[in-house]
Amino acid sequence: MVNKYMIDAEHVVAQLNQGRLFDFSGGVHPPQQKSLSNTTPINTIQEPPVLYIPIKQHIGTQGNICVVVGQHVAKGEALTQSSNPFSVPVHASTSGIIKAITQHPSAHPSGIPEMTITLEPDGQAQWQLMPLLTDYTKVEQVVLLERICQAGITGLGGAGFPTHLKSNPQKPVECLIINGVECEPYISSDDRIMREHAWQIKQGIDILRHIVKPKQIIIAVEDNKPQALDALKTACLEDNGITITSVPTKYPSGGEKQLIQILTGEEVPHDGLPIDIGCLMYNVGTCFAIADAVLHGKALVQRVVTLTGQALAQPQNVWALLGTPISHLLDIAHYDPSKQLVKKVIMGGPMMGFTAVNDTVPVVKITNCLLVPDKQELPDIEDERACIRCGLCAEACPAGLLPQQLFWHSKAKEYDKAQAYNLDACIECGACAYVCPSEIPLVHYYRKAKTDIKHIALEKEKSEKARERFETRQARLLADKQAREEKHRLAAEARKKTMDNKGNDAKDKIAAALARAKAKRAAAQNNPPTDSDK
Repeated sequence: MVNKYMIDAEHVVAQLNQGRLFDFSGGVHPPQQKSLSNTTPINTIQEPPVLYIPIKQHIGTQGNICVVVGQHVAKGEALTQSSNPFSVPVHASTSGIIKAITQHPSAHPSGIPEMTITLEPDGQAQWQLMPLLTDYTKVEQVVLLERICQAGITGLGGAGFPTHLKSNPQKPVECLIINGVECEPYISSDDRIMREHAWQIKQGIDILRHIVKPKQIIIAVEDNKPQALDALKTACLEDNGITITSVPTKYPSGGEKQLIQILTGEEVPHDGLPIDIGCLMYNVGTCFAIADAVLHGKALVQRVVTLTGQALAQPQNVWALLGTPISHLLDIAHYDPSKQLVKKVIMGGPMMGFTAVNDTVPVVKITNCLLVPDKQELPDIEDERACIRCGLCAEACPAGLLPQQLFWHSKAKEYDKAQAYNLDACIECGACAYVCPSEIPLVHYYRKAKTDIKHIALEKEKSEKARERFETRQARLLADKQAREEKHRLAAEARKKTMDNKGNDAKDKIAAALARAKAKRAAAQNNPPTDSDK
């Protein structure tokens, strides 16, 4: 049966070749501010004195730690391992000594401590490479998927979903879409990697083409990145199977569902995934990492991070080792504390980012930017005022939600009502907060509500499991009691039967003796003694 939502890849490409694009509802046009960091090549920086490597940096299940304190590890050596398909390993970002395995502040809005491996670099950066798969076209897809998994690759565009799972769809792939839009202001990490490493991105795309076998491949780049667009066109010049298109600058056009709508005119179902309409989407940085893993045997141990904001004297893009504390990157970019009233570092961009709890928070796989604004750049949460019910947030929402209602219910912790207004469909793009005249940090309330809902669900699940364990135990105890009672009953019956049998034997013996005596007397009476007997 044909899915009525499935797109026609050839038709989509034909429309793109004619210059036809679509649009999504809502969206905003904030100042780009990308020129702060995108004018210089990606900087390869020195290793930090210490690395804090969280053991879970992806959506899914964390692996089991397979190193111990004091152990020397090589660069790219796996620090965790798991057979769970929803788990990918993390690796040593460089060679060195494991100094601690303990809780450490996380790269999360809450900063909640999570299990982290502390690594002290030895300055050698000695690699432990995986076997190269240069002729990958002769390798089975399952082997390539295993390589992508073992390299620890997750989506580098922000979601952090394990790439090997996405790359094994159970439905046919009409369009493989490569996302080079990078629509959020200030961030230019994808821009620079497309300019400087377009050929390796192309290699990653070719590997994905071999694995998922799409009918068409589309690369989308926002029109404010002309150099990146030209670099990709040059890299793909002789590949007629790839369509490269420029999309208008609008936030959040880089969102997965929004970009699919721009390119195809089709909407991904609210409760569905892109593959439900025949699409798979990957970030350009993910493609680069895939090529590194397959062709060069390198695990994912670093990523490009944008260091930007008016409080930095030297904004730039850097190759940052995973686990690098943000304090080290602030030193690289020459942070000027006099330009801030209170020290504030935002992990991510101004729309979707969050304030890091302290300077030791590490770079993780989904960290694409550190924004350090001065006193005038971004408003503080303390500037929040009462909602005036203007409705601008609803007009700006690209997901077609009602942010005002979501805000009220989230703030009041009326989570059932918030869920009734499709809180889970919020992509946390921040467009609603950007247009809010009351400067309400709406996304913060939504994130808090989602986190609480998740915790409530986990507690409910724990409670349900505890109830099931209790009921199972009670049933087991009852079954044991019944088994003991049955055993005792059977034993009692056996004893009674034994006693009855013994009683019957005695009666039989007595009866036999009496019968013999009776027979003897009868015989004596029937045969009286004669004179000769006398």
